[in-house]
Formats: sequence, C-alpha cells, structure tokens
Amino acid sequence: MSPKENRFCWTAGPEDFEIRLDRFLASKPIGISRARIQDLIREGKVLVGDAAVKASRRLRPGDIISIEIPPSSAWKIEPEPVPFEVLYEDGFLIVINKPAGIVVHPGAGHWKGTLVQGVMDHCKGLSGIGGVERPGVVHRLDKDTSGVMIMAKDDKTHLALSAQFKAGQVRKNYLAVVHGKMPSDAGTINLPIGRNPLRRKEMTVVGEGGRNAVTLWRRVRDFLCGFSLLSVRLKTGRTHQIRVHLGHQGHPIVGDAVYGYRRSQEASLDGWRKGLLPRVSRQMLHSHILCIRHPEEERDMEFVAPVPEDMKAFLTALEDLEISRKKL
Repeated sequence: MSPKENRFCWTAGPEDFEIRLDRFLASKPIGISRARIQDLIREGKVLVGDAAVKASRRLRPGDIISIEIPPSSAWKIEPEPVPFEVLYEDGFLIVINKPAGIVVHPGAGHWKGTLVQGVMDHCKGLSGIGGVERPGVVHRLDKDTSGVMIMAKDDKTHLALSAQFKAGQVRKNYLAVVHGKMPSDAGTINLPIGRNPLRRKEMTVVGEGGRNAVTLWRRVRDFLCGFSLLSVRLKTGRTHQIRVHLGHQGHPIVGDAVYGYRRSQEASLDGWRKGLLPRVSRQMLHSHILCIRHPEEERDMEFVAPVPEDMKAFLTALEDLEISRKKL
C-alpha cells in the first residue's frame, strides 16, 4: 500500500481470491465506511487496473486496486452549535463526551443537530477522509449511547487512528445496566454478527456469513430487584455489538427499544422491576473509557467520560429500592 494525497494502491494476493472489491477495501485502514467506499466506486474513484468496476467485482491475485478519496474541500455540511463536553483537544484530534440523544453524523432523517456539525462549529476543521457526511469520524456511537468519542482534525491523524481501530489496538470500555443476574462474575461472548434478514436496519447473531464479534463483560454489581451493572470491553467493533450480544444472552440492556424487552415482555416482569422502567428514556449504555496511542506524540492516552446524570439517577433508584427491600 502506498498513500499519497489520499490515494491508495494495493495488489491483490492469493488470499484475496474471489473477495468482493468493496469488502476488500473495507478491510483496509483508510478511515471510511463500506457505504462510503461503495459511493466512491460508483463515482469512478476506485479502479481495478485502469478500469472503473462495480462494487461486486471479484478480485483475482495480481489485480491492482486503487482508490482516490476526495479532499475535504468537498464538504457541504453547515456547522451549528450542538451541546457536548470536550474531554481533550489538541491540534490533531478532539475527544468528546457525547450526550445521549445526539446522532453522530448527518444521514437520512438527521440532517441537522448532529455531533459532526457541533464539532465543526467548535473547532473549525476536521479530516475530510470520512466524506461529505462524516468529516473527522473515526468511529461512532449509537444515537442513544452516551460517552467518550474521538474525532480527527486532519487526514494523517484520521488514517493513523483508523489503523489503530482496525488492528484492535484501541481499548474501549462501556458501562451497561442489564436485565437479570449474570451467570458468573465475568465472561466472553464470541458470536458472529450480521444483518437481520427480516429487519434490515437491525443486526443479529448469525450462524453463517456474519463478522467475527467478541465482547468481554465483568459484573460490577447485582441489584436485588433484578438488574445488573456490567463493565463491558469490546475486542471488535461491530454495529450494535454490545446490545446484540447481551440481548442474545438473555440480558438485554435496560431501555433498549430495539434489542431489549418488548412491551409484552415488560408487562410480565415483577412489580419491582416494572415500576422502575418508566424512569428510563434510553438504553442504559455508556462509553466510559477510551485508550489510544497519540498518532503524532506517540504516547498512550486514556480518556474517561463521567457517568451521565440519567444513568446515575437510575442506579441511585436501584440502590434505594434495594435498601427498602432489605428492610422488609
């Protein structure tokens, strides 16, 4: 691979035989999503040899694949004030404590009020590698997940951070409140995740065709009223990974409207647990700690996002209920 002004080139090897072009490129640390790659393929920015081809093109050993990522001058997003806390900032990157309820980048149904627009308003410059809609975005959090996120201010930093995420060198720890009591003090969930064949916007554990997904969890505290607080560490970074894995284990995250308990299931809960759920307005999942190696300064850095007020309030309610039950 040889980068030059956001141009990259690879030669397909024997291990790449019959791999789709878009999937091949998505495995490379170039800082853009598979959807963005497919857009660039359609725009003729990706060549196999000297020819523009389709995303479904199957590779052969010896194929020369090149991609050109347009410069940041293509941005169309309008900056606007969006509330968030800055945990750290320098000339290369910015680390944010994202509030729940804010979408990371513009997309269908969310063209304004995103975190990207707020960060652009704050720092006036972000990497352009992520494309028109995702400048500076190295990784994402779901809309209703709070906590620490990192964004790149320039393309070199973006590529270096993306490489760390691809290689599994970034430590990501979350806090999650789940239904039920976990079967042990700690465990590992190693189950592949893929697109739900019936509900295409959702992910699910699949037997074949999914992507490797590994989640490590540790019990922080059990509550007598039927909830548990977990510390969760991601070894991979699949879409909705923690929510899918914990839900599949029978311990969905409290307040998760997609992978959590349905209303019919909530109705069958005992009175103690059911009575607490109206206090929750979003999934109780918080990106707590993020550890990276600074691409420019070459030093390890750890960033911690404090537990948000709504999660603290719910945990306090669980503690108060536990005290009340012990007195009975």
